[in-house]
Amino acid sequence: MTDELDTAVEDFLDKTDAALSEYDDGYADADATLRVVRSHLADLREAAEE
Repeated sequence: MTDELDTAVEDFLDKTDAALSEYDDGYADADATLRVVRSHLADLREAAEE
């Protein structure tokens, strides 16, 4: 993996973990959490295509 992709993967994992943690703590509902995770996934896909 390139350094940029490594960074994108780390960002995805960190941001996804944060979103799931907010859900687990009751700060976000399931729909909002899925929207956030899908957004992070789209960012990761974009980085992988570059």
